[in-house]
Amino acid sequence: MSPDGLWSIGELAEHAGVTVKTVRFYSDRGLLPEASRSSGGHRRYGPGALDRLRLIRSLRALDLPLPEVRRVLDAEDEPGPALADVVAGRLREVGTQLRALRWRETALRLVQEAPPEERADRLRLLGAMTTPPTTDAPARFWRAWLPARMPARSVRAFLEVAVPQPPDDPRPEQALAFARLHALTSGPCPGGAQQPEAHREAGARGAAVLYAGLAEAYELAAVQLRRDRRPYPGDALDGFVAAYAEAYGVPDSPGFRGRLARQLAADPRLDRYWELVSEVTTRPGARPEPTPGAAHDWLLAALDADLAATG
Repeated sequence: MSPDGLWSIGELAEHAGVTVKTVRFYSDRGLLPEASRSSGGHRRYGPGALDRLRLIRSLRALDLPLPEVRRVLDAEDEPGPALADVVAGRLREVGTQLRALRWRETALRLVQEAPPEERADRLRLLGAMTTPPTTDAPARFWRAWLPARMPARSVRAFLEVAVPQPPDDPRPEQALAFARLHALTSGPCPGGAQQPEAHREAGARGAAVLYAGLAEAYELAAVQLRRDRRPYPGDALDGFVAAYAEAYGVPDSPGFRGRLARQLAADPRLDRYWELVSEVTTRPGARPEPTPGAAHDWLLAALDADLAATG
């Protein structure tokens, strides 16, 4: 350091343990301001330049891009909040990259370990998704399936239950199931163009009431499924029937239950969708959690049992 307390570019580089080229790079981009120039036009840096340069190097070591480094440096009076925000953003980016790498590794293993006759099919399924995959395809599928003009809040509530999130660190069977789910919902509707009769009879507003009531009935049925209870008339079935009766604006009665059973038996089935959802969401070594599809089947069987018992 010269008598005037300023560093030359070479001195600053030496004390910081970097090259002169590195100091010049950050100076040219405005991250490391010069205090002055010598009579010969050489750059001179003030006493705070060394700490600033070390901070820049630390931020860059975290792989922060230059605009984010500048944002922290510009917050000289209160760098803490800016640094926390920048690091949090970078963590989210790194998390996404790690998820993508885990999905890519799992996909490669699935193709590598597949029987030769299945490799091309697996490659097609897995290659059709982004890495990490998104829920765009199943969400679009359900938005097309649900009644038009159904309230947005009701649609969001249904999608939260019906659309599984891809695991961050998928097991091979989960990744393959999600790929098949993506393919299933990217193509034509499994039930064809046919919509459930309930959508037409209840209308958009009535469908919102229907799906809210069904969600409660499915929860009650899930309790029985976890206990391995055979389908039977009870609170879950009463809630199930009440959801349809309220949506249709009619009272619950034996006649209505008979009509409902016939209608539901004729509705398009989405069994394969719910089978794949179960494969995606089941934790290693855990018993599969009941899906809304499994609960619906249990309740429909309970309705048949109720009708059989009452003649």
